[in-house]
Amino acid sequence: MVPAPSSPALTPALLTAIAERFGTPTWVYDLDAMDAAACALEAAFDGAPHLVAYAVKANSAGPLLKRFAARGLGADVVSGVELALALATGISPEKIVFSGVAKTNDEIDRALLAGDRGILALQAESAEELHRIAARATTLGRIARVAIRINPELASIDTHQGIATGHDDAKFGVPVSDLAPAYAALAAPSLAFQGLSVHAGSQLLSTGDYLDAARILLQTAKDCPRRSELRFLDSGGGFGIDYGDQEPVPPARFVAETRALCKEFGFGDLPLHIEPGRVLVAPYGHLLTRVVQRKEVNAGGGKRRWLMIDAGMNDLVRPAMYQARHRVTPVAGVDSLKNCIDFRVVGPICESSDDFGFHRLPEDLPDGALVLLRDGGAYGYPMASRYNGRGFAAEVFVTGGTVGAAKEREPEQAFLDDRLRF
Repeated sequence: MVPAPSSPALTPALLTAIAERFGTPTWVYDLDAMDAAACALEAAFDGAPHLVAYAVKANSAGPLLKRFAARGLGADVVSGVELALALATGISPEKIVFSGVAKTNDEIDRALLAGDRGILALQAESAEELHRIAARATTLGRIARVAIRINPELASIDTHQGIATGHDDAKFGVPVSDLAPAYAALAAPSLAFQGLSVHAGSQLLSTGDYLDAARILLQTAKDCPRRSELRFLDSGGGFGIDYGDQEPVPPARFVAETRALCKEFGFGDLPLHIEPGRVLVAPYGHLLTRVVQRKEVNAGGGKRRWLMIDAGMNDLVRPAMYQARHRVTPVAGVDSLKNCIDFRVVGPICESSDDFGFHRLPEDLPDGALVLLRDGGAYGYPMASRYNGRGFAAEVFVTGGTVGAAKEREPEQAFLDDRLRF
């Protein structure tokens, strides 16, 4: 049997109706399932002081951010626009942290001027950035609440090199071996030190690297010359999901084991922040697409079969960028793999990298059949482009078993207007 989607509310009948109404390709999200995942992660703290700061870059859609805000989540933002989104969807400035290695002066100003006191913390990633934040705060007559993101300088991280951030060659964070200049920068009277943060990388399937980074964070906190000023510690995000052939540790276990470490180091009462993104949204968003045609040739000593679909790397770039694999399943379902053969599933983009890999699909899958590219609720639409003149796909949020919010596919004329406006 082919495994069912992680979102049982997305029934074949509903998906077919969505395709008829919005066309394909269309992103379809189970908003209730995303909300349930957030609720479960909140519950994992068992009442201990904490902040779940959702990583907005994973999926920045308004309906999702509004639901998470209502749930009480905070936000981890990495741009001024993401900050504006978080605020506009009801997330309190007191629950927003701003990460990123190259925040502009304008972005720093936005963070400092949000609400009455600015956001909870600008997470500085260099001593130079702390000096810039201090200067902007002085100019604006504000006190900037800041944290320092450390780089744990891990020797290796068990994930794709493109999403590993906690090694000594990464652009992220202040190396733990070179914290003195950052600590010295905190002496500026316009800065208020709040905490320390760390992020090992993304799509972590086990707690090993995450806890290694957390230990370094906690030891750094213990040795910090301004330890008494700490208001929180942030162990980051990166909790992995099952893309079809993995067995990730549940996110609640990351929380439990990190909390145990905090107690071991004497920080059990200090609020613990985490920054999940993918784990809350990826399994509950799928790209609904349609078969355009099949292609079969005899070459290289055997038969080669392609299945062309109307979604491409402009819609879902992860396979081309990270060699990621997303399951492809027919919306109508498959009772048995006995009648399936291997197809190489590819999109319409004029690039060889527009390739979603080999998948076992029904031999008689007809042109026009609906299929799902699964588990794309994170880093799908947010990383999309208009490459080859293809407009952005529609987005549909399902709640209570029906379409709750939707955005139509970008019309062709929008691209033409943009390119001809000069």
